[in-house]
Amino acid sequence: MPLLQYPQINQFLDYLKFEKRYSRHTIISYQNDLEQFFQYLISQFEAPELAAISSSMVRSWLAELKEEEISSKSINRKISSLKSFYKYQLKTGALIKSPMGIIIAPKISKRLPQFVEQIDMDHLFQHMPFSDDWKGRTERLVILLFYSTGMRLSELIQLKESQLDASHKQIKVLGKGNKERIIPISQDLLEQLQKYISDKPINAKVSDFLFVTEIGKSLQSRSVYGFIKSKLSEVTTIKKKSPHILRHSFATHLMNNGADLNAVKELLGHSSLAATQVYTHNTIEKLKDVFKKAHPKA
Repeated sequence: MPLLQYPQINQFLDYLKFEKRYSRHTIISYQNDLEQFFQYLISQFEAPELAAISSSMVRSWLAELKEEEISSKSINRKISSLKSFYKYQLKTGALIKSPMGIIIAPKISKRLPQFVEQIDMDHLFQHMPFSDDWKGRTERLVILLFYSTGMRLSELIQLKESQLDASHKQIKVLGKGNKERIIPISQDLLEQLQKYISDKPINAKVSDFLFVTEIGKSLQSRSVYGFIKSKLSEVTTIKKKSPHILRHSFATHLMNNGADLNAVKELLGHSSLAATQVYTHNTIEKLKDVFKKAHPKA
């Protein structure tokens, strides 16, 4: 529901959509956070002018979120949304000062990203059955491509046939903010993808999406989540079983096998090393485990 008192919200969202070219999912997250904050201002402070919004007002909203037992991670995201909003207001000259300057985000306990063990991924592809029909072929190849490239769910389901570069054995991926990156693939995976494309059912051949259903429709996020959860449940007991876990597995297995951190950063499409460095912790944990098992003085 648009907040007529604050047209700046829609102006900012348009900026994210048309200039920053953020995904629809990201824009909705920003919109929800901002509308929640400004609804609070309307109810508690009688809709103050943008320039009259103070740090104490922001803090009172954050305190209410904490009372509602909203997680620190979610609160941090809302703070980040507000900071981006106010940064834009300063950039456009709508404001000369931001109330977010002295707002400190709550600390989050760092958890190592979960991943599927390499032996379990090998077992999935070598021994677990997939149905022989088009659906089964699609599911197996989707999981294999996730694990072989580390791409995001949104990147994979939007993948077009034209993004497969057979001559160089690579895939051009359109990531966050419409940033392109190149991911190499093996000869075996390339051949499987080429055969999948050539074997598309008649109804599906008109679609330029790489992965399609039997009737040529692009894959939906919910169905991909569903079959990945089902298949991973057959080989692992980790709590989370999602496309993102396959991305974590891709990065962790690369690091565990000696890949360069900067190379993993580029393959994942991270904008900074900070996001990639979390995978070094898993590597350290593996080294500790090897030490405990192998060293006589451990």
